[in-house]
Amino acid sequence: MSLLRVTDLKVSYGGIEALKGISFEVPQNQIVTLIGANGAGKSTTLRAISQLVKIKAGGITFDGRDITSLDASQVVAEGIVMVPEGRRVFPNLTVLENLKIGAYLRRDSDEIRKSVEYVYERFPRLEERHWQMAGTLSGGEQQMLAVGRALMARPKLMMMDEPSLGLAPLVVRDIFAIIKRLVEEGMTILLIEQNANAALRAAHYAYVMETGRITMEGTGAELLNDQRVRDAYLGQTRKKR
Repeated sequence: MSLLRVTDLKVSYGGIEALKGISFEVPQNQIVTLIGANGAGKSTTLRAISQLVKIKAGGITFDGRDITSLDASQVVAEGIVMVPEGRRVFPNLTVLENLKIGAYLRRDSDEIRKSVEYVYERFPRLEERHWQMAGTLSGGEQQMLAVGRALMARPKLMMMDEPSLGLAPLVVRDIFAIIKRLVEEGMTILLIEQNANAALRAAHYAYVMETGRITMEGTGAELLNDQRVRDAYLGQTRKKR
């Protein structure tokens, strides 16, 4: 069953068409990734789903409901939360204060406290640093905080924009382990990632975007082994015979 369905989605910036009628689905309890070069339209796709940019045409269905005309806060209330590129934590607030901001639409104080405990169970390092200013955390810790903040909204779908950006390889490995664990616990994830190799290895299904269009799709394994994808995005070429 598809939790999210995007149909013929178009977005324009001025006279430039950033998305030229893309369609894709995100099945429940899976990782779906969008890969492509900078400027392909990947981040615009997430921003359109989140209603952070105006949709020119097309439709978005989430959990069986048309959400095309909702505003950004209503999309979050429906259960779609984005972990933004660059983490965007509030540097002058503590770890705990950042987490509580993720629950800004909720009024159930006892359940919010349980959600904080839930995040701390998955990210013990955040609990150790709960009174530390977020701006003093390492890049990997800030990424954990960004994910934890998103979890505070109790999402059905988590959209992640470049979670490995600027992180050391060992930290990237840890972040992808976290992503896989969340899916094992029932989360659904739509992932944008420049590290195509890591993204395709993690994803159940994947789409390739080029200049506002989807040009290829398949399972993560299929695209990982597709020579066109390997040449374009994985830095691997055919061996000479």
